[in-house]
Formats: sequence, C-alpha cells, structure tokens
Amino acid sequence: MARIIDVIEAPDQGAQELVVRLPEVGSGDFRFGSQVIVRESQRAVFYRDGKSLDLFEPGRHTITTANLPILSRLLRMGTGGQDIFTAEVFFANMREFTDMKWGTPEPITLRDTDLGLVRLRGFGQYTMQIADPKRFVDQFVGTQGMYRTGQINDFLRSAIISRMTDMWGENMTSILDLPRLFDELSAAMRATLQDDFTAMGLALKQFRIVSISPTEETAKAIDERASMGAIGDMAAYMQFKTARALGDAAQQPGGAGGTGEGLGLGAGIGLGAGMAGMITNAMNASQPPAQPAPGAPNPPAAPQPPIPPQPPAAPAVMTLEQAAAYLQVSPDDIQALIDDGSLQARRIGNQYRIARQAIDDFLAG
Repeated sequence: MARIIDVIEAPDQGAQELVVRLPEVGSGDFRFGSQVIVRESQRAVFYRDGKSLDLFEPGRHTITTANLPILSRLLRMGTGGQDIFTAEVFFANMREFTDMKWGTPEPITLRDTDLGLVRLRGFGQYTMQIADPKRFVDQFVGTQGMYRTGQINDFLRSAIISRMTDMWGENMTSILDLPRLFDELSAAMRATLQDDFTAMGLALKQFRIVSISPTEETAKAIDERASMGAIGDMAAYMQFKTARALGDAAQQPGGAGGTGEGLGLGAGIGLGAGMAGMITNAMNASQPPAQPAPGAPNPPAAPQPPIPPQPPAAPAVMTLEQAAAYLQVSPDDIQALIDDGSLQARRIGNQYRIARQAIDDFLAG
C-alpha cells in the first residue's frame, strides 16, 4: 500500500535551490486533511498531469476542497469521490538571488568611430527573484527539470548576451567613452530585460555592468592610437617608434651590444656636428690677419675672445635630462610641465621620452 503524506513541507530548502519537489521522484499520495506548511520565503504549487493547479501562500494549511478547488474538481470526476489522490508539490524559493553572474563567452565585434572595428568582452552581476511561481514551474521545472540557479544560469546568460549585443550595436560610438556610461547602460539593460524575465515568471531586481574590456588586439590598437596622439605628427612618431625599438632590443638576450651601437651612432652624430662647428671656428681663428701698408705703424694686437664650445645637436627624442639641458632648466621643471599637461611626453616603464618637436611646439605656443 502506498504511503500517504500527511505533512507536506520543505524545511531545508538550500540557498541555491529555486524549487524543491515533493516527492523527489514520481507522484505522491495525499488526502484531504493533510497539512501543508509553507514558510515565509516559499510558495507551494500543486501539480498534476503536467499542469500547475493550486497555489498556497505562506502559513499552515489543511487540504480541503475549499483551498484546492481546481484539483478537487478533477479528483471528484476521476476517483469517484475518494479522499486520497496523487500529485506533486513544488516549493518555490521566493528569496532574492544575489550571486548571479553573466559574461560574454566570445568577444563581440563592434564598429568604433576612433579605431574602426573593436572586439570587446563584458562581465557583470545581476539579482533576480521568482515573481510568478506557477508560471516558473510550468516553463522551467515541469518541462525542463531546472531546480537550481546553476541549471538556469546558462539559459538566462544567453538572453542577456543577446540583448547586450543588440544594445551595444545601437549605442556604441567609441570604446573610449564606455567607462563613463556603465550606469546608463546598466539601467537600460535592466529595463530591456525586464519583459524577458517576466515572461519566465521571474523579476530582474538589479543589473550591473562590472567590466567592459578589449581583446589583446584591440588593446594594442588603443595603445598605438594613444602614442600617436601624444607625439603629434607622423615623422616624430616614427622617430619615437625607432627609439622604443632600441629600448625593446636592450631587453632581449644579446641585445645590449646592438643597442649600444645604435645609441653610440646617435651620440656620434650629435658629437660630430659639435666637433664640425669647433673645427670651423678654429680654422677661422688660425688664418693670418691682413698685413698693414708699408711704413704704417703696426696696430696693437686685439685680444681674441675665447671660443665657446658648441653644444651637440639635440636628438629627436630626449630624456628628462636632455630636455632640461635643451631648455636650460632643471629636470624637475620638465617633470612639472609633463604633469600639468603643458608638455606632451610618453612614459615607457619608469622613464619619460619627449619629442624635440613637442618641445619646439611648446616654446612656439
């Protein structure tokens, strides 16, 4: 003889359990007069023959024809008025689930006004709650057997990514503008997804975008774009790229010698220009003075002013010290100009590199 369930309750419903089914497998034997105990954070749905029938609110209930009107009509017709019947009871967890996460499994390709095409990844969190237990049981539990948040998370993530891709495609201008729009995009996504969640018997309580990040290729394009903006013109940018390549080569095994040769060549060019000026001045000084006319007294020899040393030619890309020498100020003065944005420079590791053209533009302005 089948065991009749006299007390129907789910006292140990876990934090990740959306629904608890009683009994766990098959149908249970109940009778009028049995007790149904529904806790404050639960709703109980009676289920029979693949359909949700009657709903119990929080409290202690005695099963009667009054509180099971739909099921009672079916039973009277099919059992000849007997008090024992078979059914399933689903206890829906009505608490707010706050640990739900979403993320893009693959980067989303979008148009960008500054970079052309970009590929982005997104990640965030949301909170949800069962709003309509009967509808949720009909759509997910009764037909698909989804009882825990982990089982439904993939389904909800697909709906979120679909809406997210559509919204980004319609509102995307530049990836550089996205960080200041997180709150607006989060609010728009919550409003857009609300109807989808309602159709599933759920309520979307909060939605938050935590991060929108570019792929490695897009990040490199952003770095290149920032480098060009800092340098100003393409010729100076190419010189900057050459200087950075020398620095990268120095980090490679066996690269110190090649880098030293390149730096020696640049220093040699500047030193050669300075020596050329000094030789020219020395040759001019070594020429004999004009001879006076015969019989005229020899004028006293005028003292020759000292020949100032010629500074080497300034390189196209300078360090803080070189830029300070070029402007005849201290390195701290150059650092202050960089910090307040008056002088454009590029930070490489712990050092700065300043284009000579940027210094000339600063002086001209």
